[in-house]
Amino acid sequence: MTNIVVPELGESVVEARVARWLKKEGDRVEVGEPVVELETEKIDLEVNAERGGVITSIKHKEGDDVKIGELLAVLDDSVPAAATKPSGNGSKATPTARNVAKDHDVNIASIQGSGAAGRVMKHDVEKAVTPAPAPVADKPAPTPAPVAERPVRAPVAKPARSEGRLEERQRMSKRRATIARRLVEAQHNAAMLTTFNEIDMSAVVALRERRKETFKERHGVALGIASFFVKASIAALRAFPMLNAEIQGDDIVLKRYYDIGMAVGAEGGLVVPVLRDADRRSFAELEHAIRDFAKRAADGALTLEDLAGGTFTITNGGVFGSLMSTPILNPPQVGILGLHKILDRPVALNGRVEIRPMMYVALSYDHRIVDGREAVQFLAKVKEYVEDPGDLLLES
Repeated sequence: MTNIVVPELGESVVEARVARWLKKEGDRVEVGEPVVELETEKIDLEVNAERGGVITSIKHKEGDDVKIGELLAVLDDSVPAAATKPSGNGSKATPTARNVAKDHDVNIASIQGSGAAGRVMKHDVEKAVTPAPAPVADKPAPTPAPVAERPVRAPVAKPARSEGRLEERQRMSKRRATIARRLVEAQHNAAMLTTFNEIDMSAVVALRERRKETFKERHGVALGIASFFVKASIAALRAFPMLNAEIQGDDIVLKRYYDIGMAVGAEGGLVVPVLRDADRRSFAELEHAIRDFAKRAADGALTLEDLAGGTFTITNGGVFGSLMSTPILNPPQVGILGLHKILDRPVALNGRVEIRPMMYVALSYDHRIVDGREAVQFLAKVKEYVEDPGDLLLES
């Protein structure tokens, strides 16, 4: 007999939820074949059979919370497993996509996936279940209303009776529940404050416009604004190292490396993949990594290793249209930089009013170890480097 247990789930993750059994008791499985899907606070993952055989006992039903090392199922490996080949895209679908397909009684194996390696995403299922609009038939010409001999009082329509206001109850996913808990903890356990500034993006916009064609031809990726802020943040962190630290008990741990978290909106909630040793990466390498993170987040293909650690975080609400917001710390980090929408605004320059592409930026910080003066100067340093990319290139 072989036990199938909850595997190691990555840094700081100790619990998971049984999202979906891919096999049932009595089913045969091959070595490496996925048996069950687990949902964690960071990612969803499949647990594969380490040996071939037959599932004799399932110990937890879908929806149960389980811990690392806990028994999920028992496999009788003395029974030879018949070779099977999965068909369709059913084994390459996100849990959310499978749930939507189940709710609409749709065979997910028949759906063409748009994600990485043909992975079926939620929107693929929604597109499959949405009926095509029926053709609109020509309407007959309206019959003229008869002319009344005297005014007729129209009857007063009575309001339709409501059969009740509908509500739908959904259980929070592990990720959403963890996001909720950590956001509250961040505000309760840290002395969080936020400082704001604005940045004239003219120089970056002009540089991108001049170099966009040659940069893409040379590196195979477009030059975005994210890499400028990663480089500017690292330069500012070197000048103000307390923002690249964390509190451990009564100690302050200063990080002499720069693992920058890039917040990405994913199907199940916000995730923060980490750019390791970001200070050693070129603009092109940063742009490739950031776009790869965004694509794999959309496809549900990020790994626990992608999300582990981080010394400082950057989040960009501007991609969703946000003009200004207050980012919340990502513990145990003590600083997070919030970017926002670039908007043409009138600004006073040398006694004149000019229209410039401006961005509000926000820095939330833990006041327990970061003074307000340091936070304000850090943000001013970021502004300085972004407004003069030549200095930023020399610094990096």
